[in-house]
Amino acid sequence: MESSSWDSIDRLVGWLDGASALPPGEERLLRILKLSEEAGEVAQAVIGATGQNPRKGVTNGWDDVEKELCDVVVSALVALRTLTPDAAGVFARRLTAIEERSLAAHREP
Repeated sequence: MESSSWDSIDRLVGWLDGASALPPGEERLLRILKLSEEAGEVAQAVIGATGQNPRKGVTNGWDDVEKELCDVVVSALVALRTLTPDAAGVFARRLTAIEERSLAAHREP
């Protein structure tokens, strides 16, 4: 992820911290729970894009799903940054581990 993206995450976390009246531990938990809310919005957009609610029909496009997925990613990065100032490093290391584990089965001996 680009450093400018992490700069944006840092600014968002700073803004949220400044606006919060909650104790830090409670704020941290709520930022993690925010992921569930955002994931639900992805599900709602997919249902709307596929017309799976017969009463409503098609109410969303796949561009709505893309936006909601981005909201999940941003919420996750904000939660991660709330947990650690080294969010970028934690994310990079974890992404590398996932990539290595996932692609290891496809490498030739």
